[in-house]
Amino acid sequence: MKKLISLAMLAAMVFSVACKSNQNKEQAAVNADSVLMLAKTVLQPLPAEAPNPANAVTPEKVLLGKTLYYDNRLSKNNTESCNTCHNIATYGVDNKPTSPGDNGKPGTRNSPTTFNAALHFVQFWDGRMKDVEEQAGGPVMNPAEMAMPAEKEVIARLKKNEGYVKLFKAAYPNEDDPVTFTNLRNSIAAFERTLITPARFDKFLAGDATALNEQELKGLKTFVESGCTACHNGPLQGGNMFQKYPLFGTHKELTGSTTDDPGKMQATKNEADKYFFKVPSLRNINETWPYLHDGSVKELDKTIQVMAKGQLNKELTPEQNSEIAAYLKTLTGEVPAEAKQAPAMP
Repeated sequence: MKKLISLAMLAAMVFSVACKSNQNKEQAAVNADSVLMLAKTVLQPLPAEAPNPANAVTPEKVLLGKTLYYDNRLSKNNTESCNTCHNIATYGVDNKPTSPGDNGKPGTRNSPTTFNAALHFVQFWDGRMKDVEEQAGGPVMNPAEMAMPAEKEVIARLKKNEGYVKLFKAAYPNEDDPVTFTNLRNSIAAFERTLITPARFDKFLAGDATALNEQELKGLKTFVESGCTACHNGPLQGGNMFQKYPLFGTHKELTGSTTDDPGKMQATKNEADKYFFKVPSLRNINETWPYLHDGSVKELDKTIQVMAKGQLNKELTPEQNSEIAAYLKTLTGEVPAEAKQAPAMP
């Protein structure tokens, strides 16, 4: 009899554990669904393309643009290419606080990633250029970057190269004189428009409740409910507005930085724009360190703390910080394999 009772009790315990296990699984599924509904109110999947009707992306333009992107000959002393500061192999950045220019001197702002940049509403930290077509020519002529003295000198270099003449002609077959600075800009931009990096998070937004684990789900929930999405929203989780930084305290106090960058005001000369910066995209954020406009913080978890305090006036717990960091890592996509392969130089 005792043995029968023991067996009955064991069976009951097994049944109870099984029920609790099923309840936990159901609860996890409910949590994933509720977090998905919450996320969809402010976040959207990354588009598959970044088209510009005024600059159609063609294979010929992309090949030319990619070749130009990797070519040091676009800099005065043949030392810098677009890829020097925006390395395709390392998610479109060089992982330096600020990047040295053709003269070897470091710049004053952190080099943003070129990945998904074509989807931003403006370019550069201060938004001084409207799109990647306009932006692509900026560093070539900037004295602190590639330092070419004049557009005509850039074109003169290219026209001396028969390989480039053929590449331009293939990309712009209907033009009598296709080797122009405008076509240079449009070609580099066409290449950059292919640098789109969907991530695991996009699978979650598409309805795959298993795409994020429990810690990542908690981080996403905290990220939304804490107010981070007031600025970091949309498909890029940023890149679609200007915001004053910081709203609480000072950049120096928050980070220990010695710089005092006026932000957008540097471009507009308008006092009302002081300390306003384009909100950076969080796509691939785990790979694009160091962070902030001057690259003054290398660690992702510290940057989360800085932004929580500086923008929301909140102190996150270590657990919340770790959960948000775990969530942000789900925004890391894959570098397009074709883009990583350096082209043969003409």
